[in-house]
Amino acid sequence: MNEAPTPAPARVGHYRWVICALLFFAATINYIDRQVIGILKPTLVKEFQWQDERVYAAIVFSFQLAYAIGLLLAGRVMDKTGTRRGFAIAVVLWSIAAVCHAFADWFPWLKLPTVNLDATTGFSIVMLSGAAAGFALARFALGIGEAGNFPAAIKTTAEWFPKKERALATGIFNSGTNVGALLTPLAVPWITLHWGWQWAFIGTGLTGFLWLGWWLWIYRAPEEHPRLTPAELAYIRSDPIERTEPIEWKKLFPHRQTWAFALGKFLTDPIWWLYLFWIPDFLNRNHGLDLKSIGLPLVVIYLVADVGSIGGGWLSSALIKRGWTVNSARKTAMLICALSVVPIMFAAKAANLWVAVGLVSLAAAAHQGWSANLFTLTSDMFPRRAVGSVVGIGGMAGAIGGMFIALIVGEILQRTGSYVPIFIMAGSAYLIALAVIHFLAPKLEPAEV
Repeated sequence: MNEAPTPAPARVGHYRWVICALLFFAATINYIDRQVIGILKPTLVKEFQWQDERVYAAIVFSFQLAYAIGLLLAGRVMDKTGTRRGFAIAVVLWSIAAVCHAFADWFPWLKLPTVNLDATTGFSIVMLSGAAAGFALARFALGIGEAGNFPAAIKTTAEWFPKKERALATGIFNSGTNVGALLTPLAVPWITLHWGWQWAFIGTGLTGFLWLGWWLWIYRAPEEHPRLTPAELAYIRSDPIERTEPIEWKKLFPHRQTWAFALGKFLTDPIWWLYLFWIPDFLNRNHGLDLKSIGLPLVVIYLVADVGSIGGGWLSSALIKRGWTVNSARKTAMLICALSVVPIMFAAKAANLWVAVGLVSLAAAAHQGWSANLFTLTSDMFPRRAVGSVVGIGGMAGAIGGMFIALIVGEILQRTGSYVPIFIMAGSAYLIALAVIHFLAPKLEPAEV
């Protein structure tokens, strides 16, 4: 009777989701800036008389090459400088580069070497000139800057969320990529038709500076943030305590877990690049859509993809809460996503526009659900102090895969004009990747680094 009543548990708070919102909008802007050129491909091809499909492929290749180089460095930069400063540097770089696309044709004397793929001679060095060289240079700068987004976002998620919420948080901020891809076909055609293609690059590129001000004003590390309650900080740090000093790359490469993530990215990231840079061309080539009519189909594709991103992250988190092991939950969600991509093999033969859009939408949603879980594998298998570097290594592998697919798609379209073999590659990539991941990390056991 005289015992004191048990105090009610403190309310945890939800400020970590404000940080997740920041990551969401960064991903949105990131994808708006990188997708503009895909929407404008038919316009630019007509404007600059790029009759050879391999010219556009070489421009895309320049972005992928820089993205691979940037990811090699970005994860390490985030681990060394911290996410607040590192993320700000990345956004400044990519926003300036995005604006510079508008001036790609200002230097007709410009020449730039790049790589093409030829079925008979293999890889060959070709020289881009004029506007093509200008776009390739701007894309290269954009790739360097944009490479910082995902290493910074994944590291921020590992710092601000306990392990059981990371897949959901990753799915939410990763869905910003779909919102960006959704907004781009709404904004870019309208801007282009009213003010010209140059202003499409300028207007979208400047949005990064708006986000930058918000980020610098609001973001601090959890332990330093004045708006974070002690109860929420304790919840964020409820996982076992980890050391904080950075881990050298040479200690990450020997681990099977690193290669499981990297090869998963190498095999599946290129498929997303395919959707981003070539689906507008596919819809124009197969169904005659132009700037005035392409908006709605692309909005549908990326709206469905947005649902897939959140749904994929939610599914594995929900299974874990039901008592599934992390290994079973992640891989079950990834298997469902991999199987859902397979029907895209029939999209190139679909006579009806909306059947093709439906197949591409399903595949895009499945990719985003897959990606949310694949990203989360890094924080499942590695300590927080290594997450940025591992994401950078895997992202570099994905960008290298994107370099290859840019050249392959350009060569296939130049020779056949058909998307059939391209979509067959897309439909099979995820099942192969899941088999590789399971072989290298059968239990998702933590790497002993």
